[in-house]
Amino acid sequence: MHSSHVVLSHAIWRHPQTELGFLQPEFYQTIAQTLERGKFDLVFFADALALPDQYGNSPKVGLQYGAQGMVRLDPMLIATVMATVTKHIGIGITRSTTYYQPYDLARMFATLDHLSNGRAAWNVVTSGRTAEAKNFGVEQHLDHDRRYDRADEFIQVTAKLWDSWQPDALILDQENGIFADPSKVNYVNHEGEWFNVRGPLTVPHSPQGKPVIIQAGSSDRGKDFAAKWAEVIFEIKHTPAQMKAFYDDIKSRLSQFGRHPDDCKILPTFTPFVGETEAIAKAKQSFHNDLIHPLVGLFTLSSHADYDFSQHDLHQPLVDIPFKGLRGLLEVAQELTRSENLTLADIGQLYGQGVLAPQIAGTPQQIADWMENLFRAKACDGFVISPAHLPGTFTEFVDWVVPELQHRGLFRSEYTTTTLREHLQLPTVRQPVEV
Repeated sequence: MHSSHVVLSHAIWRHPQTELGFLQPEFYQTIAQTLERGKFDLVFFADALALPDQYGNSPKVGLQYGAQGMVRLDPMLIATVMATVTKHIGIGITRSTTYYQPYDLARMFATLDHLSNGRAAWNVVTSGRTAEAKNFGVEQHLDHDRRYDRADEFIQVTAKLWDSWQPDALILDQENGIFADPSKVNYVNHEGEWFNVRGPLTVPHSPQGKPVIIQAGSSDRGKDFAAKWAEVIFEIKHTPAQMKAFYDDIKSRLSQFGRHPDDCKILPTFTPFVGETEAIAKAKQSFHNDLIHPLVGLFTLSSHADYDFSQHDLHQPLVDIPFKGLRGLLEVAQELTRSENLTLADIGQLYGQGVLAPQIAGTPQQIADWMENLFRAKACDGFVISPAHLPGTFTEFVDWVVPELQHRGLFRSEYTTTTLREHLQLPTVRQPVEV
């Protein structure tokens, strides 16, 4: 999800079945309740910290066509209003390690974990766009690997802060007037390259101890970072072969950090179009894709790549450019250009349809077949479902596909656990091994 008018699909806000309530709490609460009815593990929100303007050095095209990122509410507040109307589904949000401070985020997520009774997740990102840097008084963002160096220490500090209250430190003995055990609340006194933080946190130990960590790194440095810290990895790959290769790569890296392969769940993304027949599903897909203007996709690709594609001919192939932004998505675009002989306009069209996430159109049985085949081939541990319209995509998936998965014994029929960490069958909190 995005706290916005679109997600990966840029057609969402134009789709006649979409409810344009993205500025209202009820919009997000309805989605959370629908997904909880479908026994989903979690809903999480991507985010960024600037209005995109790389394409033509102006936000004009994005504002005109409703590109991704033209509206972004603060997802922490969205998560809170969702938590108040649900009991089971996990709720994750994105926060950047580049422009926040560890103490801020440690307190935010510990609070969300309390208010949700142990359902918080943090999608860790390292902001790499010039527009974001300028919103925080910096002319140029950090280099790619240095952003990960900062992120690595950032998570170490937040982990120390979450541990600064021992689980049994809060006593609340009203009769004897003992609030907490002072010996179980400790300073962290962290001194490092990037941060000096004394602590302790002002929030007692939360139900999960720390939020579930989500990540989406795709460079070698990003994959090592994910293998060290991530408990859920969100990824966009275009083909089953790419998904399998990514899955095997990440799982093989986990042991370097003293982790078991099951300690991290890898979830490829797709957009489902569900119909009573395959023909109906494909008609839904075609209708959705026809709503895209190629420039809206190129506008977002420019933002993700931190590069201005307006300087190139739309009828020529995507050119090789220096990697500055989201490396994984740009690599997928380049691979598609070569394998399918696409023009820049073609890539813009595809990017607007769903940021290159695969689309699967078919009956509930056909979509379940596709998911089951990938799962049994050990190309994934689960999936991220990205909508084509809201809230309808989720409603259709919950009503049609989830029962088919349950019938096959592939998905829960009821929640049997309380916290998100338990839903995902993740281990208790531990520090990764340093290498």
